[in-house]
Amino acid sequence: MAIKITDECINCGACEPECPNNAIYEGGVEWALADGTTVKGSYTLMDGTEMDADQRNAPVSVDTYYIVPNKCTECQGFHEEPQCAAVCPVDCCVPDEMYQETVDELMEKKARLHI
Repeated sequence: MAIKITDECINCGACEPECPNNAIYEGGVEWALADGTTVKGSYTLMDGTEMDADQRNAPVSVDTYYIVPNKCTECQGFHEEPQCAAVCPVDCCVPDEMYQETVDELMEKKARLHI
């Protein structure tokens, strides 16, 4: 399951540098799969759609930091717990119930993001 940042976010930015997948962006900033990963060329997203890794995408949130679910691995294979949640001073980094993934699926996603 991916992590999400709730509306309680105070925009402190503590989470962003902790993400090993560069899945966390400041509100209003466009994102790309290639940012902080080794992904190049065409990439298949969780929903089965294809996307170019360098394609700039609309921000998920404009007002607060946000996490791109297609890049979030809950820090599996890097740390014992999601680092965004560990450093968040207001506990607004929580499991995203819309993205249910097993540890094996998260590890597979990690492998695809960091070849």
